Amino acid sequence: MAHTLTESTLHGLPVLRIETPLCTAALSLHGGQLLSFVPAGAGEVLWVSPLATGAPAAIRGGVPVCWPYFGRENQPSNVPQHGFARNTRWTLEAPREDADGNLHLGLSLPGHPGTPLRLRQILILGTGLQQALITHNPSERTLSLTQALHSYFAVGDARQVHIEGLDGLDYDDKYSGQTLTQRGHWHLSDPRDPGRSDRIYHAAGGHYVLHDPVLDRRLRITTTGSHAVVVWNPGQAGAQALADVADAHWPAFVCVEAANAARDVVRLAPGASHTLAQAVEVLPAA
Repeated sequence: MAHTLTESTLHGLPVLRIETPLCTAALSLHGGQLLSFVPAGAGEVLWVSPLATGAPAAIRGGVPVCWPYFGRENQPSNVPQHGFARNTRWTLEAPREDADGNLHLGLSLPGHPGTPLRLRQILILGTGLQQALITHNPSERTLSLTQALHSYFAVGDARQVHIEGLDGLDYDDKYSGQTLTQRGHWHLSDPRDPGRSDRIYHAAGGHYVLHDPVLDRRLRITTTGSHAVVVWNPGQAGAQALADVADAHWPAFVCVEAANAARDVVRLAPGASHTLAQAVEVLPAA
């Protein structure tokens, strides 16, 4: 099967436009960030803010790579939020197709004085999306990291979405500072914190289904190497404080993030590697 990679733009941002018989996609080398994924015959899976800015700022939307720390966990206050991977230009390796027509892309993050850890990303684009972050510790001491694939999933209306796979999990509520337990499906109308969500779920099982009645579809999200999952939407009030989201755009996405964050720290022995991965499939509504 043939594929093409061409230089293009998305909301004014420079991207590589990827086309195969199975899907189309858009990739920004700034941040090594997948910004669009559209399986053949389906709609856009990812959301990018039409107000997003590019380099040197981080891009709002798609799948930002949070690495080698999430937020500013265990870091000084003057470091970039969510690490430097999403503000750095990555190097793209030569793509290859497999026998099923999936396109494999490898990207590597240049070394950085902030850490001896090294990072490589693998994208497999076909009827579904597979994405992996591979962290290697080439040093002679054990090193720690936190991380996330900060996926912004496009939805018809965040207020009507619900997510399966979280019932019974404990989560850190970043708004209240409490640790609580999820009861039933996740939805924005949860009476404990209605209209917004910033939660880190722990001991997460890695199998989630985002139900979207407006777009009449489900997104099945499967993660590996991930002890936590973050579910985030700022809600109307929170969006007003974000210049690249603003009041008009917050209902168009829900973030479901494969993560190792907060107490779920990855510790890598000398010479060891760790892989954080997700697979996303588009399914018809149940």
